[in-house]
Amino acid sequence: MPTKREREYYRMGFRDGQRIVSEDLGDPFTARGIPFSTVSSEGRYGDVIAERGRRKPKRKLSAWNKFVKANSRKKEFRYRDGKLNLKKMGVAFRRKKRR
Repeated sequence: MPTKREREYYRMGFRDGQRIVSEDLGDPFTARGIPFSTVSSEGRYGDVIAERGRRKPKRKLSAWNKFVKANSRKKEFRYRDGKLNLKKMGVAFRRKKRR
C-alpha cells in the first residue's frame, strides 16, 4: 500500500502529464475539470510523443538474448511440452563463448 507521500507524488505526476498534454494540444477539457481519459480514445498522447520524437530507442540485445532468440526454436533446446530447456541452453552458450 503506498504511503501518503507516495500517493501525493503519483497525483503530482499525473497532473503534470495532463497539463503537458493539454498545453501541447491546446485541449480545453483538462482546464474545465473533465478527466483527460474521457476526452477521446484516438491515441492523442501517443501522437504527441511521436511528434516530439521522445520515444527511447530500443536497447541492443545482450549476447545471451541473441543466443536465446536464435536457438529458441531448435528442437534440441525444447522439452516435449514446448517449454525451453534454459539449463541446456546455458551450457551450450557458455561452451560457445569459450571457443
